[in-house]
Amino acid sequence: MPEAATAPAVRATIGDSEFDRDTALTRRAPGVYDIDLSAGWTIISAVNGGYLLAVLGRALADTLPHSDPFTVSAHYLTASQPGPAVVRTEVVRTGRTLSTGQASLFQYDDEGREVERIRVLASYGDLDALPDDVRTAARPPAIPPIEHCFGPEDGPAPVDGSSAITERLMLKLDPSTLGWALGQPSGKGEMRAWFGLKDGRDPDPLSLLLAVDALPPTAFELGLKGWVPTVELTVHVRCRPAPGPLRVAITTRNLAGGFLEEDAEVWDGADRLVAQSRQLARVRLG
Repeated sequence: MPEAATAPAVRATIGDSEFDRDTALTRRAPGVYDIDLSAGWTIISAVNGGYLLAVLGRALADTLPHSDPFTVSAHYLTASQPGPAVVRTEVVRTGRTLSTGQASLFQYDDEGREVERIRVLASYGDLDALPDDVRTAARPPAIPPIEHCFGPEDGPAPVDGSSAITERLMLKLDPSTLGWALGQPSGKGEMRAWFGLKDGRDPDPLSLLLAVDALPPTAFELGLKGWVPTVELTVHVRCRPAPGPLRVAITTRNLAGGFLEEDAEVWDGADRLVAQSRQLARVRLG
């Protein structure tokens, strides 16, 4: 089974893992939280956008009367760096089935001025209260078994700069989307992988916010290199994931004017579509 093939000797649990510790916030006052952004979730020179989304998602779960993210939309205004940050949240509306809030993450520049890094608008609810009725044409991605896929440890570093985040992930990429690593990108704009946390922590709604932005960018398979910063990212969490590794499939259909979209699907071990996302990202041409 995939889970047995990748499970660490001692599995971390939800609430007691590196991911939970590194997304934990200290409430300074109602709607105001302090956090030290961990350097362990950096890629190239910036903090990963999915990790940051999970940080703000945790703050909103504490602020709103509902605990599960249903839809989270983030605009990434400036690149976040490891170190101290402040998150401010605000309740926009509360209802019986959904509550909506907004959150922003701030850091300080070299002159001590406050700089907004991310702004989020999100609706939360109770995933366990959703009906079981599913009518879908979506199908799980065809990914080879984990033992036939490859991770960062199987080759050279994919990019120059920090790749610390890869040390915290169980990431096994579909060989058919690895042409870029061999200097032979397919040009298809596809990326597929098995995904989990390296310490064995099972997925939950919060970690799905990380999963949609944790794979190498599809720009690599389009023959481009370097940092692909996210401009906007919207995630829809559809249900609570089953234990075990996830399958993530990301596609890009259009690169124009130095920007591309990435559409992601996340599937759990029960063959359920547990999360979807779309992001707009900027690419370096030439």
